[in-house]
Amino acid sequence: MTSPADRAGIGRAVRKQVSRASHGRWAPAADRPDPLRVLQRQAADRVVELLPIRYGRMAVSPFTFLRGAAAVMAADLAAVPNTGLTVQLCGDAHLMNFGVFASPERALLFDLNDFDETLAGPFEWDVKRLAASVAVAARDRGQGDGRARRAALTAAEAYRRTMLQLAEQGELAVWYQRIDPYEVLPLIRERKLRGRAEANLERARRRTSLQALDKLTEIRDGRRHIIDDPPLLEAAGRRATQAVDKIFRKYRSTLPEERRLLLDRYRFVDAARKVVGVGSVGTRCYIALLTGRDEQDPLFLQFKEAVPSVLEAHLPADSHDHHGHRVVAGQRLMQATGDIFLGWTTGPEGRHFYCRQLRDMKGSAVVETMSPSALRDYAGLCGVALARAHARSGDRIAIAGYLGKGDTFDRAVADFALTYADQTVSDHAALTAAVSAGHIVATPDV
Repeated sequence: MTSPADRAGIGRAVRKQVSRASHGRWAPAADRPDPLRVLQRQAADRVVELLPIRYGRMAVSPFTFLRGAAAVMAADLAAVPNTGLTVQLCGDAHLMNFGVFASPERALLFDLNDFDETLAGPFEWDVKRLAASVAVAARDRGQGDGRARRAALTAAEAYRRTMLQLAEQGELAVWYQRIDPYEVLPLIRERKLRGRAEANLERARRRTSLQALDKLTEIRDGRRHIIDDPPLLEAAGRRATQAVDKIFRKYRSTLPEERRLLLDRYRFVDAARKVVGVGSVGTRCYIALLTGRDEQDPLFLQFKEAVPSVLEAHLPADSHDHHGHRVVAGQRLMQATGDIFLGWTTGPEGRHFYCRQLRDMKGSAVVETMSPSALRDYAGLCGVALARAHARSGDRIAIAGYLGKGDTFDRAVADFALTYADQTVSDHAALTAAVSAGHIVATPDV
């Protein structure tokens, strides 16, 4: 068995192939794919009538463009040398893919919360996407390059320091690491912002299936149905509802035995197609309403299509032959604890889906309203969460050995973040120009 000292040495040796400072040097490759063509290729198998919503959301700002352009950034990251220090990547670790949710014990936790693109790959790809999203978000808030760079630097520094701490801990201690958002509140320096964060956590606590019952359903013809509010929430129709019912029944087999028993106590009532996210718009997504003891005991499940990860074109193939299974396995590996109803299944036409609860005390930060100090604090918290997630699957001691105690890596990633923010502005401008010229149809966000 390799000793901790040897593992740290392996990490330090990687610096000779890919120096820490080299992460700060980035320029678009001469043969860089046209970002709009990348997006259009990605959309080839999506629901055509929903694509204008996707482009409309991406066109709002450089930050929303970055959120929807994981495939574009994956190609950019793959064009430069990587460390080869492999972890289970989120694959889309931007600021809005972190948030709070309930543990099975009904405690609120802060963690990554989106795993559609998860795949094994070099740890720095997630760190760079997080840092770039921080810089782009700061600029969108009107913050100058100095503040944007400091916020990105904070994310990278928090990641490195956390990884160094985790490298000193035992395996079970690392596995049981979790972030209690209430313990983080005292670290928020501004009293007003701390109060706002407390209010956001309490709102998340109220975001349950019971709360969603009044918001998402109505009584029609004496029966409860999901509200028809196209194009974002649209009645599935008889055939689609039957298909969702079949998906639901197949998904049951991927749950542990005790959770199958729990699920069997619910009755399928109705289904609807739902538009979610930015980059995901156009993939098939359904919500299902189930009831338990009575009508006031609802459960909302979300069945979301799982398509190939944007990383698969650039990294070794995943061991899972089902993309829903890939997403679920990645989530279970990276999150401190997960949704008790998390599972996967195959739907009509052989399409892959994964399932989770639609609302289980879920909440996310409102990045668009953050002050410079709040954004910096939040970026640091995301860096901590990302390091914890990576430490569960990768060699944390080797990664810590590579990162070291100095801030060389942090400063390089901050430099990369600003440079990539410039590229994102350019790519976003290309999208808005294509929309203005009529080459791409985009509808305003609804």
